[in-house]
Amino acid sequence: MSGTTMVFLIVLISVGGGILSEMYKRRLEYKKLDSQSQKERDQLHAELNALKSRVAILEQIVTDEGYQVKKDINSL
Repeated sequence: MSGTTMVFLIVLISVGGGILSEMYKRRLEYKKLDSQSQKERDQLHAELNALKSRVAILEQIVTDEGYQVKKDINSL
């Protein structure tokens, strides 16, 4: 094996190893961000369900006949 070939292989292996190392680091970072975003999605889903429940209760109160009668009396 000539010296030029050996230098070429060393450079190729070094650059390839650096690229693989960088790809692995980015993959780990992506997994970390994905798990954080999953937690955030779960929290937002829980908050959305709570708000839907509150809106349903408010709709029930507003459509109640007693509320309408009270509103009519107060407007007099």
